[in-house]
Amino acid sequence: MPFLGQDWRSPGQNWVKTDEGWKRRTADDKNNNVSPECFNKENLLLSLSYEMSAKKRKKDLMNNNAKVPYFHREKWIYVHKGSTKERHGYCTLGEAFNRLDFSSAIKDTRRFNYVVRLLELIAKSQLPSLSGVAQKNYMNILERVVQKVLNDQQNVRPIKELLQTLYVSLCGLVQDMGKSVLVGNINIWVHRMDNILQWQQRLDNIQINRPAATGLALTDLPASLQLNIMQRLTDGRDLVSLGQVCPELGALTEDRLLWKKLCQYHFTDRQIRKRLMVSEKGHLEWKKMYFKLSRCYPHREQYSDTLHLCTHCHILFWKDTNHPCTANNPESCTTSLSPQDFIDLFNF
Repeated sequence: MPFLGQDWRSPGQNWVKTDEGWKRRTADDKNNNVSPECFNKENLLLSLSYEMSAKKRKKDLMNNNAKVPYFHREKWIYVHKGSTKERHGYCTLGEAFNRLDFSSAIKDTRRFNYVVRLLELIAKSQLPSLSGVAQKNYMNILERVVQKVLNDQQNVRPIKELLQTLYVSLCGLVQDMGKSVLVGNINIWVHRMDNILQWQQRLDNIQINRPAATGLALTDLPASLQLNIMQRLTDGRDLVSLGQVCPELGALTEDRLLWKKLCQYHFTDRQIRKRLMVSEKGHLEWKKMYFKLSRCYPHREQYSDTLHLCTHCHILFWKDTNHPCTANNPESCTTSLSPQDFIDLFNF
């Protein structure tokens, strides 16, 4: 059987069917030897198939060279965990990652931290389980996240931690390329690792410009209001950085009640009792306990907008997106999914 496409087994020349079998059509045949009768209906269809194959190869080549491939951008998807008569196959993590509109979700401030946390969890352990298209989509979304941070000059530290986690994971995965843990040529992944290093360097070189004074500064407010603002910070490292601005703020950031509320916000009472630290004066060292607890337990995660799963119709959707549920009270059968719950949903 002749090959019509540019296959490694044949360069894809035109073939003609004769009484003796299939014969490759040469330039001399075009000019002299081939009679008009040879171009019958079968050869005409063969020529059309060859042209369609050539167009498909050109289209595939353009898609492979495209920086951002096309993906479904659906507001909700149906999560199926088994084959049925109506639907064949399973819904995988890579399929959900491709079909849900994460590329637009990072532009929403309510969903940005959720997507970043999901990218971090995938980088730690789930990257080899993604398909080749999903892995490419992962890197494209990551590039958009980095570009957004560079433009806005916000959320620099979480993205730097994400890039470091991904780079460490890829260092181990690239060494196991022979075990087919990553899809694609190793040179592609080496190039992507170089991009990660370049992104890290660009993030390190960010110079945040101090805004021009147009009104009251934080230090001009009463101490009670300053403490009230500090209580809105959910990361102890931000408090430490704030205390290094000036001695007045440094004294306020040492407030014991401030660190106590931070510990109670992120950790349970049982976890706190296991890591009690008492000073010489008999007071609890809430600041030291916070950083000790942070090394032992994960922080409590809260997001303005999350993905939800309807247990009635098995639809996965964003919180503020309506879905076609037939239940009488759709909200009663809706479950909020953390980034880890989203990943666990497909580990069946």
